[in-house]
Amino acid sequence: MIGVITDRDIVCRVVAEGKNPAAHTAESCMTQPVISVSEESPVDQVVSVMEGYRIRRVPVLDDQGACAGIIAQADIARYTATGTVAELVRAVSETRTPNGRRRASAL
Repeated sequence: MIGVITDRDIVCRVVAEGKNPAAHTAESCMTQPVISVSEESPVDQVVSVMEGYRIRRVPVLDDQGACAGIIAQADIARYTATGTVAELVRAVSETRTPNGRRRASAL
């Protein structure tokens, strides 16, 4: 995998800057490097990666490095305890102040 692109990437890197999406490629607005987990990663490690990088989805790579799927917050919600989900949502939704301190997102 060389990059990941989400609807948020397109909005933040193209649309919000007043650019024409039809004039851009996936490569021009994808996120690099790819943050990923392996198929063998335990769920608590996946949650830790998502919290640490503040991402809502993470590609799952097989032992050959190919994308085997994507795990999202909703998947975590279906298969883990409520407290785990609440902590993940809180961590991913945090914003940082200019000095790098965490600040909860406004509702």
